[in-house]
Amino acid sequence: MAKMWAGVTAGITDSIADDFNSSIRFDSKMYRQDITGSMAHAAMLGERGIITKDEADKLIDGLEGILRDIDSGALQFDMKAEDIHMFVEQVLTERLGDLGKKLHTARSRNDQVALDLRMYLRDGIDGITSLVRELVSVVTDKAEEYRDAIMPGYTHLQRAQPITFGHHLMAYAMMLLRDLGRLSDCRARMNVSPIGCCALAGTTYDTDRYFEAEKLGFDSIAMNSIDGVSDRDFCLELASALSILMMHLSRFSEEIILWSSWEFRFVKLSDSYTTGSSIMPQKKNPDMAELVRGKTGRVYGDLMALLTALKGLPLAYNKDMQEDKESIFDALETAEMCLRVFIPMIDTMTAMRENMLRAAQKGFINATDLADYLVKHGLPFRSAYKISGQLVAKCIAEDRVLEELTLEEYKEMSELFEEDLYNEIDLLTCVEKRISEGGTSVASVEKQIAYVREVLAND
Repeated sequence: MAKMWAGVTAGITDSIADDFNSSIRFDSKMYRQDITGSMAHAAMLGERGIITKDEADKLIDGLEGILRDIDSGALQFDMKAEDIHMFVEQVLTERLGDLGKKLHTARSRNDQVALDLRMYLRDGIDGITSLVRELVSVVTDKAEEYRDAIMPGYTHLQRAQPITFGHHLMAYAMMLLRDLGRLSDCRARMNVSPIGCCALAGTTYDTDRYFEAEKLGFDSIAMNSIDGVSDRDFCLELASALSILMMHLSRFSEEIILWSSWEFRFVKLSDSYTTGSSIMPQKKNPDMAELVRGKTGRVYGDLMALLTALKGLPLAYNKDMQEDKESIFDALETAEMCLRVFIPMIDTMTAMRENMLRAAQKGFINATDLADYLVKHGLPFRSAYKISGQLVAKCIAEDRVLEELTLEEYKEMSELFEEDLYNEIDLLTCVEKRISEGGTSVASVEKQIAYVREVLAND
């Protein structure tokens, strides 16, 4: 069958070439955006008198009918069609005759696909943004629940200082807020209409690009027609934002995997988000978190594929740019899938307070506070440091923690110790003494929670 673009060529290609060239198997995802964009284009043609108002109305009615039929399943995609644009135009022409052929006046598939892609990804960003906001809310609620649960804070994966679980969770809330900011910035730069740029040089028709842009919800139009059809920065920027988001989810997943292990036993995941072993009945595997961690590399790969496809392209449009969709669609869908399972996994996660507290105590992360106690009572720091270290060694040898030593045992090391030392080395006291902005005290965590909720409310 000859193609609709037959002209200087016969429009007849080899079947293998047809299949290789076709993009409808993946760009059919954009059917709604393609049809919506065509409706706006038809309306503009009618407004400018390029076609009659009656013709524009009939085109719009025909397009609405195609949209309804695809949505209902009455119309199936023809996988032999070259792309979604040609499929819609072909069906429209079958239904309206020669009038359907007038729809493509004053545009090219180059600006049409750029339009469809921006609209599709704009919708995708809105969906991802909604999910990230929900995750931030869930993480913040969980942080509030455990704002006073003591756990060891780590550097180099070694117990370092006492913090609260709420404080630790709020670190992820802050990361996710930045993800929201990146998605918002990306959407703003994406929301520029390329329609009317045509193949690359614009058109001789007296079109109104602002009319179409406004009708389709764009903030502005591409100011250079060559850039309008060849720009895919918005795909790269979105893939980058999604990669950073996935990196945050992966870091969170790594900690959940560690925390839920028997070596840590800091958290317990719901059975709904874990799996068992086919031969080991005692196993409860954090497979959802592991898959999120694994799928992060997939999104990174999508970003690299896009960068590589675009890096050597001369202006303006090249067929290489057909490769943009599969990568960015995959990145978007992978991130969405991960968020949809991650949100309820965190929401149903339970922290094991006693295990966290015991781990903090066994880490002797209050040893510095013990030394500071002696310094406050007049002992030189180096002497206090040595006594504190000797007491820690005693605890290790006897499998005890500093809080369990008797006052008599403390006085054997220094007569400066009194009953009030137990309050000074209590881990909650150690945490509450961290009064600086952004610190781990309960009051500080509550302030962080209030800040995040205010950002969400005002965004």
